[in-house]
Amino acid sequence: MSDETHWIDKARAGERTAFKHLYDHHVDSLFRFLRQFSRQEEETEEWVQRAFIKAFRHLDSFDGRSKFGSWLFRIGINEMKNDRRKHQDNIISLRPEDLPDSPADEEDFVWQSTMYSLLAELGDTQRMVFTLFEVEGYSHAEISNMLDIAESSSRSLLTRAKHHLRRKWIAEDKQT
Repeated sequence: MSDETHWIDKARAGERTAFKHLYDHHVDSLFRFLRQFSRQEEETEEWVQRAFIKAFRHLDSFDGRSKFGSWLFRIGINEMKNDRRKHQDNIISLRPEDLPDSPADEEDFVWQSTMYSLLAELGDTQRMVFTLFEVEGYSHAEISNMLDIAESSSRSLLTRAKHHLRRKWIAEDKQT
């Protein structure tokens, strides 16, 4: 039995410490991921909160075919999509000042700001695939499950995102 399975079983049995452990283990990565799709930190916090509430309410329906984190990310993505659909707010503008961490020096800030701006140019699904694969470390199989797309689509979207970022990065580099 994996460590994650152990905590899930305890949470299913109603142990609050197990819920807290699962929350603590996943909250930062889910927030960091969803933050790139919102203009407001409070909105992201709401999506994360609703995702955890739904996950814990429906923990018995988690069948273990995927990692708990993958299942939770899918719930979070659905919360974000439902909210955006409800508000018909499909335009997300990412700004360098929204960067989650303040870089150590000016060169890091310029690099992060540029990369953040380039990521903002990607379509939502491309950005999700890129972030889930390159930043969060999920496999294409897990991403396809989270986003309800074919595994081959995940690979293709990642390739296109990398190509776009590389092309834009080179163009940015030539301007400086």
